[in-house]
Amino acid sequence: MSDTPNSQQSRREAAIVDRHLPEGYTAAPEAVEYPFGDNTSSRSANVTGEQEEDSLTLQGGDIHRDIFKIKARAMQPRRAATFSAKTAQSPNFGPRPSANEPSAEVQQQPGGFRRQYVQRQSLQRKLSTVATPVTRNFVSFLELYGSFAGEDLFDEDEDESAIDDEEEEEDRGPPTERRPLLGRRKTTRKFAREGDASTTKTFFTLLKAFIGTGIMFLPKAFKNGGILFSSITLVSVSLITTLCFMLLLQCRKLHGGGGYGDLGAAIVGPRLRSLILASITLSQLGFVCAGIIFTAENLLAFANAVSWSAGRDQPLGTNALIALQFVVLLPMALIRNISKLGPAALLADVFILIGLVYIWYYDIASLANYGIAPSVVLFNPSAFTLTIGSAIFTFEGIGLILPIQSSMKKPEHFAPLLYIVMGIITVIFTSIGALCYATFGDETKIQIISNFPQTSKLVNAVQFLYSLAVLVGNPVQLYPAVRIIETYAFGEKVTGKKSATIKWKKNALRTGMMALCGVIAVVGASDLDKFVAIIGSFACVPLVYIYPPFLHYRGVAQTWKAKALDLLLITVGFGAMIYTTSVTVAQWVR
Repeated sequence: MSDTPNSQQSRREAAIVDRHLPEGYTAAPEAVEYPFGDNTSSRSANVTGEQEEDSLTLQGGDIHRDIFKIKARAMQPRRAATFSAKTAQSPNFGPRPSANEPSAEVQQQPGGFRRQYVQRQSLQRKLSTVATPVTRNFVSFLELYGSFAGEDLFDEDEDESAIDDEEEEEDRGPPTERRPLLGRRKTTRKFAREGDASTTKTFFTLLKAFIGTGIMFLPKAFKNGGILFSSITLVSVSLITTLCFMLLLQCRKLHGGGGYGDLGAAIVGPRLRSLILASITLSQLGFVCAGIIFTAENLLAFANAVSWSAGRDQPLGTNALIALQFVVLLPMALIRNISKLGPAALLADVFILIGLVYIWYYDIASLANYGIAPSVVLFNPSAFTLTIGSAIFTFEGIGLILPIQSSMKKPEHFAPLLYIVMGIITVIFTSIGALCYATFGDETKIQIISNFPQTSKLVNAVQFLYSLAVLVGNPVQLYPAVRIIETYAFGEKVTGKKSATIKWKKNALRTGMMALCGVIAVVGASDLDKFVAIIGSFACVPLVYIYPPFLHYRGVAQTWKAKALDLLLITVGFGAMIYTTSVTVAQWVR
């Protein structure tokens, strides 16, 4: 049973809740001070020997008592051992009223039973108000909210900007008639969301999770592999990716909620969780570097087109445009609250949609008038490994699968919905790559919009908007990597709210990570398609094709067929990672 003391479920819930509770307080029975008998101490010792006080001594102790009880219940002995377990101290055997229940004397008074019922219902409503927006209970809410692949993305400093606001300066000054009587609410967390995510909303959320900047790398990938081989590769990668997603969902169904990293810790141990989060960090940093290069090359093509139309020389190169992006990227990298990056992500989605619509329109019209380019081949033996890495890069989105499933009103409908979405995006990806390569042949460029007529104002506008889409989307890609590294460097509860030193250390870390991405982007700018292939082969393959079957093998698989499939996927994943990475690096070095 999930509510049995010291059960696996209760220990998992206690671990989730413990991250959000103040230290030094407990709801354990031996910590309660009773006014009867010899007044034994109201403190108890935890596992480290430190004294803990009763949580009732906190402000609002009666209200949040049940939350502390989740942790206390997990520390109790199992039911079979309750009569033989040794307690830390021998409390009195006098009357022991429950922490949340009125005493017998109070209940015997007129209206006592009714008062007790109203208090209990009030507490349940308060807890359910917090728990029900996107999850079934309060523990699941703490587990999901702010989660990216199992890592808590909440920044303890998110209520403050990197630089103090002018409003805060005004509040520090002498009182005036324009100063509000109540201080402004600085927190941006929204605990009260409007309802659970419907199936329709989850459908579009999944589409947005997969359709990103990586789709623009596919035309060049089709040139590297040939139109037939690339089409087969994309469909095969889609099928294997979907299978690995399902294996991960099966692990979660058996081992409970939580994210990707939490599943690794629950099934294998904390080392695998660290390895998963390290892979996520590496892949996210790779996405940022690729986005910086892609933006620079698109802006360069846009600047050349505009300069050519105006009859003037264009003085900026790729490296200069990479450096110029940091005027926007550095301030956005210092944003503490990921919700503030929401408008930027939405703007990027709109610009990407505009670019896709134009690409479909132009390619279909061109193929109808001029036919397929004569240089199109079915298979290109010299660079086909780049196609595999680029395809994996494009389909990578496993970090958002578990949080999106948790946000659904009916999570049991997620699996068939995922099949539908994967089918749709496979058609979209394959059509974009095949149509562009069929239209331009060997002239297909990595910045595909540069293939379209540069004298067209519409093409110039789409090119510029798409560059902005990738540019403003980079901080969103960087945020999970930054929070994971900050958590390991400073700890989960270390905050810069009251320490300027901690705050500026975090600012320096974020600035340094963005600068590192810029340096890597300068190095990889000469061969963007090879850079993308390396990211897909080395960083994304373990996340999608090695860790899920390994978790399924260790925690779910029972039959020899299931174990054989898991081992096959692990072997194929390792083989693909080593082969494609080594071949791509060899081609880059030559």
